[in-house]
This record gives sequence, structure tokens and C-alpha cells, in this order.
Amino acid sequence: MIVGTGAAGQLESAVRAARVLEHFPDGVAILDPSAAVRWANARVRQWCGGEDPSGTGFLAALGNPEMLGPEARPFHAALASGRMTETLVRTADNRYLHLHSAPLIAAAGSAGSEEDHVIVSIRDVTQTILEQQKRAAIHQAGQKLADLSPAELADMTIEERIELLKSNILHYSRDLLQFDVVEIRLLDRQTGRLEPLLAEGMQPEAEARILFARTEHNGVTGYVAATGRSYFCDDTTKDPLYLEGCKGAKSSLTVPLMLHDQVIGTFNVESPEPGGFSRTDMQFLEIFSRDVAVALNTLELLVAEKASTTAESIEAIHGAVALPVDDILNDAVSVMERYIGHDADVVERLQRILRNARDIKQAIQKVGEKMTPSTAHAQHRRGERRRALAGKRILVVDADEQVRAAAHCLLERNGSVVETARDGAEATSMVRAAGAEDYDVIIADIRLPDMSGYQLYLRLREILDHVPLVLMTGFGYDPGHSIVKARQAGIGLVLFKPFRVDQLLDTVERALVRPLAGTGPAAAGPVADD
Repeated sequence: MIVGTGAAGQLESAVRAARVLEHFPDGVAILDPSAAVRWANARVRQWCGGEDPSGTGFLAALGNPEMLGPEARPFHAALASGRMTETLVRTADNRYLHLHSAPLIAAAGSAGSEEDHVIVSIRDVTQTILEQQKRAAIHQAGQKLADLSPAELADMTIEERIELLKSNILHYSRDLLQFDVVEIRLLDRQTGRLEPLLAEGMQPEAEARILFARTEHNGVTGYVAATGRSYFCDDTTKDPLYLEGCKGAKSSLTVPLMLHDQVIGTFNVESPEPGGFSRTDMQFLEIFSRDVAVALNTLELLVAEKASTTAESIEAIHGAVALPVDDILNDAVSVMERYIGHDADVVERLQRILRNARDIKQAIQKVGEKMTPSTAHAQHRRGERRRALAGKRILVVDADEQVRAAAHCLLERNGSVVETARDGAEATSMVRAAGAEDYDVIIADIRLPDMSGYQLYLRLREILDHVPLVLMTGFGYDPGHSIVKARQAGIGLVLFKPFRVDQLLDTVERALVRPLAGTGPAAAGPVADD
């Protein structure tokens, strides 16, 4: 700025004006062209150790702080340009000062003369800078919560990853956020229940407490989960929502875990001091919680991905062995029938082969369930099954290998035990060898290589009191009138090929609950038209 025309008078006027700023909360100083202090207010003297810095270089009086920019020589730049400059410095005691420098020009148009001075205002921005740094550190820490290299991921189980994530959350909560009491709960969207993920410093009964995402009778945690809003509890003794978590806690802070604008859980911290948390603490915890939510989501995706991959691998393995094992069963049954009544030892050995072949398939299914890496995901998968099909023994008879393989895949996903045969003779042998373990449902193609579906039914009636038969057919002419004959015999369920998954499962379920063939008239339902 330009003050008057006489150098001495201008400076004296500036000094008198500056004295008004003696007790101004920001620092104010007047510097000569060499950047030596001509005058400084009380705030500047405080930063200079209580000494009057007059006659001393300004930066030297402040302990030669580190120049952080943008101006490296702010006083010189102000005098040279005739405009205000600004820069940030950091002192030896880690104080951040923001300097605004403006020229005091002795006479208009004579900037840069020896009579020019600079007035500097200094603001302490330490708190702001430290908060910015802490926010950045919190965000960086949050991004590292579940940050693992591919090699580390390959070597770790899902449980180990969860424990690492929990350990990192606690580490940063203590060391970076200075929170010693921590509780995180995750929201189960189906039940509305808030399931504990981790707790540090909480009482055992508080950890075991059942909470739901509701605004009433579920504490601060339930309120935050239900509303999606952070909540201060400055005095736990007077807050109607607060439920004791940490023994002796006098204040608490709870924020929602948010992912894509949806609440997925809560993050709660507590303090033994009343009013132990500030708005800044809330901002820090909200920043950290967003990254915690992302890390938890990433982990859940990894769990789901591994569960899916494992299931696909098990299905691929089972699919590769299912039909060969069926061939072993068919061959063993065929040979066994020839030896029945001739060589008991051979029959016993063949029966052992049958048992072992069936055990192979069961073992693969059981291993697949044990390899599922996430209990929650496994429950979800089990919940999608048709419960009526679980454990049911089903025989599929078809010359088409693709149909037999598809039957294995689709029905075994729902817990059924599936065996197959290629023609009517194999099917008859399999049923005869089943003994006490009768098949719950038999699905047979209407045109087998060696007989029709109706002829198979007649053969099975010689073995079974009741024949739980479902016929499969493609759309078209039925030259043997098998469908008509089968219906007259009481078989009302016909499955048209190609069929959808739901059609197959629905038909098998109906076969399990309707009257069996030969016991009465066919039940009404969606069956084939003649």
C-alpha cells in the first residue's frame, strides 16, 4: 500500500497505526528493505521468545523457519512487485505460520527505493495444517486397511484377512485417532441385527448385547444405524439413548459405516471423560469410517469371489467324475446280477465297489461344503436350495450324455443324490440293486435305446410296489403312445426337453409330494397335453 509522500512522516504514521494492532490476535510487523524488524506487536514478540526483535532480521528472529512457499523470498517479492505476497513457513517447534506481506512505498511510483518498508501480518495456522495432515494420514491409513499384494492374498485364509483388517483398524484407531475404546458392528440387512465385528475395551456383556438398527431401545448404536447420522453423547449419565459399553465411560461418539450412501454398520468410541470428543474428532472418525466400510466391502467381495470360485471348482471336479462313477455303478450292477446265486464272494466285492463309488461322489460334495470360505455366504447359498430336494435319491435315465450331466449338476446343487443310466436295462438293474435304498424319483426319457418309457415303467412295476416315474420327451409325435399309456397307468408328470432349471426342479418336487404311480388317479397339475 502507498502511504503519504514524506518517508519519515509516512513511517511514523505507519508505526502509530501499527500500535493499534499491539494486542491483535495475529502477528503484525514492519520490516525495512533488508527485512530487519522496525516494529512488531505483542504476538510477534511472543513467538520470538518474549524479546523485542527490532533491528533483527525477521526470519532470524523466528529461528529461521523452513520456507514452504509459494514465495521463497516474500518480502523482496512484495517490494519488487509493489503487490501483496503470501507464503507458509514452519518453525523449529513445528508451528505453521502464514505470512501476508504488503509494500509500504515511500512515494508513488518509487517502489524499490531504500526508504520503502514492508508490513507483514502473520497468522498461526498450525491447527488447520495439522488437521489437514491428519485427515490425509487417516485417509491413507484407511486405504491401507485391506491393501495386500497378490502374493499375500494367496497365502492368507479368509479368517486371517479378517483378523488383519481388525488389527489394522485397532492400530490406527489408537495411534492415529487416539481412541482406546472401540466397537464396530455390521448390519445384517435381512434381520436388521447389528452383529459385532470387533470390540476393544468394552465390557463382555456389552459385546454380547443384541442390538438392532432401530431408533428406540437399542442404544446409540441402534439409533445411528437406523438414521445414518453421527451421534455425540457428551454425558453418558444424562443421555437417554446411551447403553453402557465401556466401564466408567462418561462420553461416547458413534458414526455410521457408510457405503454408497447406505449404512452397513456402526463405529463407536468411548471416553472416561465427559465431553471427551469434539466436532473435529467426529470428522476424523467419519473419514476413517468411510475407508473402513470400503475395506470391509472389499473383503466381503473377496470372500464372495472365493466362495464362488470354490463352488465352481467343486462342481467342475464333480462334473468330471460324476458320469464315470455312474459307469462304474452300472457296470458293477450288471456284473453283479450275473454272479448272484453263483459266487457270493464276487457279489460281495461288487457290492463294496458300489458303496465305494457312491461314497466318492458324497465325499466330493462334503469337501466342497467344508471348503466354503465364508459361513455367511455358505448359509446364503444353502438358503437358495430347494429344501424338498435335499437328500433325495434320484435316478435319471437317458441316452444323451449331456442330459445326464445336466441332471447331476442341477439336482446336486440342491442337495440331491443323483445317479444315471443310459438305457432301460441299466435302469432296471440299478433299481433292483438299490434294495432298501429305493430311489425317491426316477426320471426317464420316453424313447430309450432299448425300450420306451412306458415299457420301462412296466418292468419297474415288477420290482417296486410304487414307481415314482417322471417321463421326459421332446416336442413332437409319440409313435408308441407312451404318454397316453403312462397316463392311463397313473403317471401324470411329463417333462419336455429342452427344459429350464426351474421346470426340472418344480417337476421333481411335485413327484415327491403327489400320489405315486399305481396308487390312484393322476394328480392335477401342469402336465403334458396329448
